[in-house]
Amino acid sequence: MKFKSITGTKDILPAESFRWQYVERTFRELAHRYNFKEIRTPVFEQTELFARGIGELTDIVGKEMYTFRDRSENSLTLKPEMTAAVIRAYLQHNLGQQQPVTKVYYLAPMFRQERPQKGRLRQFHQFGLEVIGSHQPEADAEIIAMTAEYYKALGITQADLKINSVGCEKCRPAYKEKLKEFLRPNLPHLSEESQRRFESNPLRILDSKDERDRELTDAAPLQKDNLCEECNEHFIRLQELLSETGVSYTVDGRIVRGLDYYTKTAFEFISSALGSQDALSGGGRYDLLAKELGGKDVPGVGVAGGLERLLLVLEASDLMKDSDRKPVVYLAAADNESRTWLYGVTQQLRRADISCDTDLLRRSLKAQMREASRQLVQFTIIAGTGERDRNEVTVKNMETGEQQPIPVGDLAHYINQQLSDNGNDGEKS
Repeated sequence: MKFKSITGTKDILPAESFRWQYVERTFRELAHRYNFKEIRTPVFEQTELFARGIGELTDIVGKEMYTFRDRSENSLTLKPEMTAAVIRAYLQHNLGQQQPVTKVYYLAPMFRQERPQKGRLRQFHQFGLEVIGSHQPEADAEIIAMTAEYYKALGITQADLKINSVGCEKCRPAYKEKLKEFLRPNLPHLSEESQRRFESNPLRILDSKDERDRELTDAAPLQKDNLCEECNEHFIRLQELLSETGVSYTVDGRIVRGLDYYTKTAFEFISSALGSQDALSGGGRYDLLAKELGGKDVPGVGVAGGLERLLLVLEASDLMKDSDRKPVVYLAAADNESRTWLYGVTQQLRRADISCDTDLLRRSLKAQMREASRQLVQFTIIAGTGERDRNEVTVKNMETGEQQPIPVGDLAHYINQQLSDNGNDGEKS
């Protein structure tokens, strides 16, 4: 084979695509319950959008973006994250004029040129939520509560929430200087990555996974203990709201997130099922982003989570076994004339919203019956010369083995009635 998928990308094959459909369908249904509307943005944007929005000195912009020039020499980038693209669309289309608060969700691929590893690919997929237009902690709670409810809906019990406040443009500069003063005596002993971050983004040093870094910063001052009055009140109110909704959490002053646009709330959902790379999803408030992108001062808060990581947790917890959707009916013909006639019956059933399949290889009736068993259908519909002449079919219940003739005009009603009696909605899940 000459061509293969590119390193860091993965084909989602039919044998596993139902898993993706399951988590996506569950997310969409829940988002609609919370009155979020879907947004879809182009897969690439102007490079400057991410450079300004995410931060020139972040790892994403500095090392990981897929950037290229088009034929007009415009610098374009495959989107490495979604929030900057959502705010760009919000500003470009004046969504704030249509309603005071905009609530959107997305399911989309992202691209980062980093070292591929378990649950982390160069083309990966994220679910996400954004609430734009509210300064209030109620918006933060809305985002966090729905994310927690999503994991609950999937049956995930190992999803622990950690929250923090990273302050704002008023209280963070003084805290940064306080943190740098603490770090300076041990600067030569920090990891190379943390030394590089010392001037550009010292808060990220607290998020280092290097064991030596974590030992040296164990007694470091934390932003949550150095908040201005506004940030402190916001953080207290968020905790009250989460407690009121029954969302369990832990305050962790080391949760700082990796993007420059975060202010006030920062949070992560983690799962021990993922091992050392335990982040399921994360997010926070980005009140400065819209202005940084050239728009007016508009507050926002959001979350994003990797679907690949989510699927790993579901598989490790054995929560995916009943998610596959199989056809309810298989139609088998005894001869070629019946095959043509039966194909029309197949289409009638599909128009009646009944999931079904039929033979496309002109196999023998015996081979077709084996195929019906392989596909685990509930009913096999059989037709030969006699059935065709009487305009009826033989319906076989594959669980009981019972067979009975049913007129074609009554077939859809009969199948739906059988499914209703068995508590099935027309598709075997």
